[in-house]
Amino acid sequence: MPKYLFVYHGGGAPKTPEEGEKAMAAWGAWYAEMGAATVDPGAPVGQSHTVSKNGHVENGGSNPASGYTVITAENYEKACAHAAKNPLVVDGSGSVEIAEMMEM
Repeated sequence: MPKYLFVYHGGGAPKTPEEGEKAMAAWGAWYAEMGAATVDPGAPVGQSHTVSKNGHVENGGSNPASGYTVITAENYEKACAHAAKNPLVVDGSGSVEIAEMMEM
């Protein structure tokens, strides 16, 4: 079955312990709903940096990543259906970029 990389954009750290508990519950429920489709639950990520020719380093970028997850799905449409239920998408604080992972 194909694997899909979900790259998260947006979101943010909870401001209170209560917000943190609510966020963790939402993510836990989302992972539970996907069940065995979750290959790697991933993690939040820190500040991104882009390295280009001649070693030029740019901090951030136009749409820096805030985290990732790897799932399996029968097809792109089913992967998109999982992404549509992601807490960042549901609460409107971020988005999910989806890419099929190619077998090597």
